[in-house]
Amino acid sequence: MKLTVSVVIPNYNGARLLPTCLEALREQTFRDFETIVVDNASTDDSVSLLRTRYPEVLVIEMSENRVFAGAVNAGIRRAGGDVIATLNNDTEADPRWIEELCLALERHPEASFAASKIVLFDRRDVLNSAGDLYGIDGVPGNRGVWEEDSGQYDREELVFGACAGAAAYRRIMLDDVGLFDEDLVAYCEDVDLNLRAQLRGHKCVYVPTANVSHRLSATGGGPLASFYCGRNFINVMIKNMPGPLIRKHWRAVLAAQLGFVWQSVTHFREPAARARLKGQLAAILQLRMMLRKRSVIQGTRRATDEYLESILTIPCSRRPLHREHLDRNARVRASSRRSRLRRKP
Repeated sequence: MKLTVSVVIPNYNGARLLPTCLEALREQTFRDFETIVVDNASTDDSVSLLRTRYPEVLVIEMSENRVFAGAVNAGIRRAGGDVIATLNNDTEADPRWIEELCLALERHPEASFAASKIVLFDRRDVLNSAGDLYGIDGVPGNRGVWEEDSGQYDREELVFGACAGAAAYRRIMLDDVGLFDEDLVAYCEDVDLNLRAQLRGHKCVYVPTANVSHRLSATGGGPLASFYCGRNFINVMIKNMPGPLIRKHWRAVLAAQLGFVWQSVTHFREPAARARLKGQLAAILQLRMMLRKRSVIQGTRRATDEYLESILTIPCSRRPLHREHLDRNARVRASSRRSRLRRKP
């Protein structure tokens, strides 16, 4: 069966980024797709740019900034494709990106969603994500993040989940699992969807030939991202982690959260550190809401505890922090490493 695709792109004041993103979509080898840009009440000339230079794009204008989850959900509700591809506006997709995702989903009928290989825009030999990870300590991460891409992630295989910055979801999966949780707002909303999908028995395939370049932190990052990560790491775990696994790995869970507190306290002068700590405290205020959601999710899951534990990894808190939310020292190390790579003949 030939698949139809809807590409959903959230945008906020991204006029400087959209041309690169949309021109790449015009070059796609797969042609049976629609492009939907959901504009989060931008104050720049994003909408006029879209209407004048990209008439083929369906533009949804939001009355307020709904960030990622709310904007993408609005796009999904308007989408007509069998497959929903989500794409950040600060990306450039390879011409075969959509085609490779669809071919992989056809090769893997057991997979309900697909992850792309994402590399850094300005260092395309450095990985940003080769699919998502989730640790037994309740901390998410990216496979291969900050590693030089030397082919170590060139095997098509099942993985825990997909980074929604460049992913594809079968509509039937979204109908079964639900859309992104808008109470999470942004950051980890895709991790939450990954977990809910896995709990319902849906699998994710990583597609190394579906390549996307990402301008790191061009549309996010900073203290706000740290706040949401601090809050949503806890929220996602409370919602989705089965009770037996929490009881089994509670020491790793507690160690991870205390480790983040220690990072925040020791770097308290930095706005991002204070924001992460505020996020952790904010999770306490949302505990009752997340427990209500948990009751529904755990009551309808199909996957066993044993299966879920088998796809989790060693504590991700021992890995680099989730996506672009590096602390200052990690940023310095990454920058130094890139400099060394440039000096190589």
